[in-house]
Amino acid sequence: MGVIVAVCTSPDKGMRKKNVGSGRLVVDFGLEGDAHGGPWHRQVSLLAMESIEKMRRQGLDVGPGDFAENITTEGIDLVSLPVGTKIKLGSEAVGEVTQIGKECHHGCAIRQQAGDCVMPREGIFIKVLKEGPVKVGDKIEIMPEGEKR
Repeated sequence: MGVIVAVCTSPDKGMRKKNVGSGRLVVDFGLEGDAHGGPWHRQVSLLAMESIEKMRRQGLDVGPGDFAENITTEGIDLVSLPVGTKIKLGSEAVGEVTQIGKECHHGCAIRQQAGDCVMPREGIFIKVLKEGPVKVGDKIEIMPEGEKR
C-alpha cells in the first residue's frame, strides 16, 4: 500500500505541474482541470517520490510535479505494476495501469528545465475506471486480480 504525497495539475501540456493538494479523477478524462486529461490511455500520470529522491541525489532541485506527473506517490513500487493492474486511489477512485514509462520526445521541456527526466523510465499511466476525489494523504491500494471495480 502507498500514499499520495501530491496531486498536481498544469494549464498546458509539457510543463511542470503544481501541487494543488486535491482533485477529482473523472472517467474518460483523468484529473479534472489538468491539460493532459482526455479520452485516451494516458489520462493520469503517476511518479514515485522515491524516483524524485533519486534525481535529488544526482543534484537536481526537483520535487512533486516537476516531472509533469499528476499524482506523486510514496511507498509503492509503481514500475513493477503490470499493465492491466487496477489500483484504488483514495476512498472511491479506481484506475487501470495502461503504460509503464514513455518515450521522451527530444527537447522535452521538463528535461530542459530539470536537467533530466525520470518520467520516461519510472512513471506510469492509468485510465480512470471509477471516478472519485483524491487528496494528499490518501491511500493507494493494488486491487486483487478479478476484483470488481
